[in-house]
Formats: sequence, C-alpha cells, structure tokens
Amino acid sequence: MLWHHICRLSQKLVRRRPLELREGSDVRLARCLSTLDLVALGVGSTLGAGVYILAGEVAKDKAGPAIVLCFLVAAVTSVLSGLCYAEFGARVPCSGSAYLYSYVTVGQLCAFITGWNLILSYVIGSASVARAWSASVDSLAGNRISQVLQGSVPLQVPHLAGYLDFFSLGLVLLLTGLLVLGASESALVTKMFTAMNLLVLSFVILSGFLKGDLHHWQLTEQDYELARAGSNDTSSLGPLGAGGFAPFGFDGILRGAATCFYAFVGFDCIATTGEEARNPQRSIPLGIVVSLLICFLAYFGVSAALTLMVPYYQIRAHSPLPAAFLHAGWAPARYVVAAGTLCALTSSLLGAMFPTPRVILAMAEDGLLFRGLARVHARTQTPVVATVVSGSLAALMAFLFELRDLVDLMSIGTLLAYSLVAFSVLVLRYQPDRTLSKDERTEVEITETKPEPEAGSLGSVPEGGLSKTLKRLCSPADAVPTRRSGQIVYGCALLLAPLLTVLSLVLAQWPNRLASGDPVSTTVTGLLLLLIVGVTLVIWRQPQNPAPLRFKVPALPILPLISIFVNIYLMMQMTSMTWVQFGVWMAIGFAIYFGYGIQHSLEKTGDPQPPASSSEPLERYTSKREFV
Repeated sequence: MLWHHICRLSQKLVRRRPLELREGSDVRLARCLSTLDLVALGVGSTLGAGVYILAGEVAKDKAGPAIVLCFLVAAVTSVLSGLCYAEFGARVPCSGSAYLYSYVTVGQLCAFITGWNLILSYVIGSASVARAWSASVDSLAGNRISQVLQGSVPLQVPHLAGYLDFFSLGLVLLLTGLLVLGASESALVTKMFTAMNLLVLSFVILSGFLKGDLHHWQLTEQDYELARAGSNDTSSLGPLGAGGFAPFGFDGILRGAATCFYAFVGFDCIATTGEEARNPQRSIPLGIVVSLLICFLAYFGVSAALTLMVPYYQIRAHSPLPAAFLHAGWAPARYVVAAGTLCALTSSLLGAMFPTPRVILAMAEDGLLFRGLARVHARTQTPVVATVVSGSLAALMAFLFELRDLVDLMSIGTLLAYSLVAFSVLVLRYQPDRTLSKDERTEVEITETKPEPEAGSLGSVPEGGLSKTLKRLCSPADAVPTRRSGQIVYGCALLLAPLLTVLSLVLAQWPNRLASGDPVSTTVTGLLLLLIVGVTLVIWRQPQNPAPLRFKVPALPILPLISIFVNIYLMMQMTSMTWVQFGVWMAIGFAIYFGYGIQHSLEKTGDPQPPASSSEPLERYTSKREFV
C-alpha cells in the first residue's frame, strides 16, 4: 500500500505538459508587441546601471584594459543560453519562459522549482533596481533625501534598510500601474528610456575615443610611480599588476569575465512575451539575438572608452565615468552620464517587472499556483492580479530591505533557469515527431515491435550482446528520431546533469589542488571528463529531428552542454549563506506546491515517456501576417 502511494506520488512529480497548446485554450493576452518592442525590452532589461559602474570595478582590480576581452568572453557564454531561449521561442508561442520549457521536458516538480525561482529572481531584481534608482536621485540631490528619511523614519532592525525608502516604494507602485494599463503602453515607455540610454552611451563611447590615449593600454611601472607621486590620495590607486594591456594575466581575464557574465542577465524576459508578441516564432529569436548583440557592443565600447580616457589603476570604482570625464577635462559631461544612469535604471526596472506576472500567470493557469492569480483584465488584456501582487511584493522589499545581500540569491534562480532551458533544447531536438502521418505511425509501430531490438537491453544480454548494444548506441540504424533514440538521449542527458554538477563542484572547490597537480583531484577530474565525453558522443550519434524551425541552436549537443556547465560552475561560486537563503525560499515554495499545486494541476496523469517533439508551427495561435 505504501509502495503504491509512493509510485503515484512519483508519477505526479514527473508528469509533463504537452508542447502544443491545450485543446480549447485561447490566448487571452493582447498580441501587440513588435520585434522592435522585444529588442527594446531585452536591451532595457539587460543594459542597466551596470554599464555605468561595472566596467570600472572590473577594469581597476581584475582585468585592466583587457576588460574588453572579459565582456567578449561573457557575451559568448551568454549567447549560448540566448540561443537556447531563441529555439524555444521559435517552437511554441506561450508565456512562461524557462518554467514552460522545463515543464515540457523534465517534469512538473522541476518546472515548479524553475518558476518559483524565476519569481524570486525577478522580484529581487526589481526591488534592487528601485533602490539603486532612489540612491542615484539621492546622490544627485547631495544625499539630502536619505538624511531626511534617516532622521524621520529610521529602522534599527538587523538585515533591514537603515530607513524606510518611500521613494523606491512609490516608483515601483507607479510602474506597476503602468504595467496594468497594457503591454503596448509599457513597451512604449521602455523604448523611450532605452533609446535615451543608448544615446548617452553613444556619447560616452565617442567621447572616449576622441579624448582617449592608446598609451593607457601600454602602461608601465614608471607611469604608475608618476601617478603615485602626483596623487594626493594614494590609497585610491588600484594595483598595477604587470602593466600593459592585460596587467593581471589570463587569470584576471577569466575572473573578470565571470563578473561580467551577470551584466548580460535580463534578456530572458523576452521569452515571457510568447502570448503578446505579434509573431513570436520570428520575433522572440530575433529579439534575443539582436538585444544581446547591442548590449555587447555597448559594454565593449564603454569599457574601451573608459580605459582609454584614464589609466585603469586611477579609475574610481563607484563613479568611473564621471571621474573619467573629469580626468579628461570634460567635467560637464558628468550630468549627461547621470541622466543616462537614470534612464538605464528606469528601463531596467520595467524590464525586471514585466516578466514576473507572465510567469505567475503561466503557473496559475497550469494549477501550480492559486487560480485567482490567472485573472486577465478584459479591457487591457494584462494579467492584472499577478501584476499587482508581484509589484506590491517588489515595492515592499524595496521599501524595507537592503538588498545587496540578496543579489547572489537572485543569480541562483537565473542560472538555474538558463541550465534547464539548455537541457530542454538538448532533449527535445532528438525526440520523434508527434505529428506523423498514419502510414508513418504504422511503420514506426512495426519497427518497434520487432524482436531484434530486445538485445539492446542491458538487463540480460547474450555473449557479444554488450558490444552489439554499444554499436547500436554509437551507430543507430534510423536516420530520424525514434522512441528508442529519444529515450537514449533523455537518459544520457539526465546522466550528464550530475556529472557536470560534480565536475563544477570539484573545479570550484579544488582549484589550487588541480593547479599544483594533486593526484587525487586530477584523477577525479579526468574520470569525470572521460565519462562526460563518452556520454556526449552517444548523444551526438543519435538522429536529430529534421522538422523545420524558424531558429535552431547550432552545434548540438556541444553548445547546450557548455552552457549548462558554465551556469552550474557559476552557481557553485555562491556562498553558504546564499544557499541557506535559497533553502528557505524553496521551503516556502514546496509548502505551496505540495499543499496546493500538486492537487490542482491540470496534468492529471503521469507521462513516463520522454517528451515528444512537435514540428507543427502553431500558426492558428499567431497572426497570419508577418509582423516586424
């Protein structure tokens, strides 16, 4: 009896949602967003205030002028995740982003974990950007706002802010009202602030190239000593390193790239617009790729301009661009930079708040969250309840909390989502097509009922059966995916997940041992790499689904696996306190899932088979016209 209940529970945890939209389901959100709207949303969400600050921090202490290479490496690794999101955006035009993708491939419990952490990431991101917006305005006002609030409404509670931030509270509530009015209105405001931000960044880049000096990329110890002698505050000087273009070596470039990777977080909000884009199967892949390209060019240009205008060891980490213009003799330009910072923060805040209610809506429609959150306003066609709830939560956090300690917690949710999307793309590409003709379906059934494949089972094989099985794994007879080949890929992908996790843990915890050639750590790493390469080769030899898509990730299975490895490795860099906070958040989520979601899910039956791919282009859910 107990075993029966355990089996039923396990079936519920792994039940999957069909890739196609449910029969009779209608798109209730307004299809009003063009490709330009999605690009503006992605750029606005990704290209926040970090472009005005992050370049200075990384260049001064980690990479020097080689920060341009840091952004290049970070952009390439981010593109790996972006390509995976782009393929799923081309597959199915639904809201939900990584939540939906993991529901299709991995199962319900994993999908809930993904969606729950996406909500956490977006809410913390919104609140932290609102606090940064408030701090920027306060800085422009000479810190008078914070002084008044600290004197009027101080907070003396540990882990809370020093005062109640009414400014950020009002800003988040104001933008929540804008999001309730409609997606097109929100997109218009986002486009305006994103355009102003790009104009300011263009001014910064051109000014840097005009006022810059190539000698700042070839600095020596003599230059450093002259700067030390002429400085009134030598403590503000950063380290020289070895001088030159890459003063901190290849290790500094990698450390800087790991920090710069987070500068590209935010493009995934485009994937939540599947039910609001006019032509999602075209606009979502194009929007993701174009927005990442624009962000890379902006980060690359700003970091190059900054290190050309001022020696990297003289950069002021907290206000690099205003100090750089002051150093170059263009002091009034700092006001232009301040205006660009506020525009960037505004568009970034809208970009962080926009996807949250879409993820909540998708989870509520599936029954995993309370059904009341799925209400869509009849006139504005926006998820009004989910928008108000998520906006109120973000406003409350910005009002009460100092969020610097929660930024790493936000990163865990984002990296987990990136990993699951890459996993989903890897699995689905090798699955058989559900939309077979009657004759093709009969042929597949006859093929699968032949007695010969039974020798492929590893349970009991005759002499020589193991070699035949290995040959069948590495040289499949079929040119198109079958049920068996799909199961092989699904099993191999599930095996790769813990292998990559253990490898990332070893590399994160034993870097010094590996560098010194410790035999134990080297042997463990070698065995893990050997297993990963072997399993990857098995996946590579399986036939891919040839169904046409608007966009496909190239070089499978290599690119998704590299993306998964990078994301897991970055997660392993988090502190133990961050993981404790993550555990608390997950405990709250599990209470909701096991207390409500598992009973009210619309997927009533388990699906023990790997997910099937679908090449049907879902055109009846999208406009028949090609929109731009």
